[in-house]
Amino acid sequence: MAPSADASSTSNLSEVLNLTTGQIVQEIGYDDDVDLDLRDAIEDMIGEDLEDEDTQEIVDAVILWWREGDGDLTDAMVDTLRNIDSGAPVWVFTPKAGRTGHVNPAEVQDAAETAGLRVMSSVSLAPEWTGTRLASRTL
Repeated sequence: MAPSADASSTSNLSEVLNLTTGQIVQEIGYDDDVDLDLRDAIEDMIGEDLEDEDTQEIVDAVILWWREGDGDLTDAMVDTLRNIDSGAPVWVFTPKAGRTGHVNPAEVQDAAETAGLRVMSSVSLAPEWTGTRLASRTL
């Protein structure tokens, strides 16, 4: 199982997410339940708006908001690889346990393995959301 961390116990969110100014970050799965403070913090880190799921840009990271019932997680993970730069992270943000739409971490693990990704770590990012960092197996 991947190590777990808490963003509040780190010096700042940018260290946890490893995002910096000038990076292009694609966001997939945006809906009215996302954590807007977390989104704003990410946009502040990169100094740009998040790219939507239809972007054709090559991106430095992908954020996938995912809830139980959103469809096939493996397919969604494969889709995150469409425009991503080699070696760039995919972050899967899921509702925490006990919250509507919670996704079991084992489901994220299984979907990642099937999609050719691996779970690197899980982090508590916001009151309602956990982030799971995925990496390509070629790293």
